[in-house]
Amino acid sequence: MTPLRQTMIQAMCQHGFSPRTQQSYLYVVTELARYYRRSPDQLKVDDLQVYFNYLVQERALSPASCRLYLHGIRFLYLQVLHWADFDVTLVLPKRPQRIPELLTRQEVTRLLSVVSNPKHQALLSIIYGCGLRVSEAVALQVKDVDGERHLLRVAQGKGAKDRMVPLSPGLLEVLRQYWRARRPMPWLFPSDLLPDRHPSYHHAPEGVPSGQERQWHSEKRRHSCPAPCLRHPPVKLGHDLPSSMWLCLRGVYPSPTITHDR
Repeated sequence: MTPLRQTMIQAMCQHGFSPRTQQSYLYVVTELARYYRRSPDQLKVDDLQVYFNYLVQERALSPASCRLYLHGIRFLYLQVLHWADFDVTLVLPKRPQRIPELLTRQEVTRLLSVVSNPKHQALLSIIYGCGLRVSEAVALQVKDVDGERHLLRVAQGKGAKDRMVPLSPGLLEVLRQYWRARRPMPWLFPSDLLPDRHPSYHHAPEGVPSGQERQWHSEKRRHSCPAPCLRHPPVKLGHDLPSSMWLCLRGVYPSPTITHDR
């Protein structure tokens, strides 16, 4: 490990960055060094401007990816190398705004019917029913479920913030049935291999819609889950399943393909 990398890791720890943020920032700085084939502390502002133009124009990275590069590299030069300023301009193309697609009740039923493992079904249900990120769902503990007030405590979610989210009666019953069958402690969804830890996870590979087929993924589903819909319980879990949701747990289940009849 180079001294510069070690210094950057120490600076990120002092700022309280999460492990994932640290990994992302180290990655973008490594990419910068690989592009110029020399240490980042030898670069000038003009070199950085050329590099960001390359990211936008030649690599055609998404606006979110470009901002990640900008934040990581800016942190390096301002907080680690202690530059007085970071005068680099990043011009991004306009970000397209799309309306999320919604699944029908029949599609919700088909989606959950694929899952035979009670733990995985409860995990998918709570991701949908509470609009959670996958990382938030797998880190839940039994004590986070408040059955009396119908609330779920999400500890240290994005931005290192705690929050409370409503639990619909249908979803609460799903969790109770799962708990009576498995009695998990302390994690709500413990790892099968290491019961004292919550399971590791990854998203299903992003699918490209083709014809009448479409694949559904957790992150897209979460962004289209409005809080008011939790008050309406037309489906088993408490509300219509908004937009794409699917989670592959260690490759146990394939990502389902949903076909629409037109």
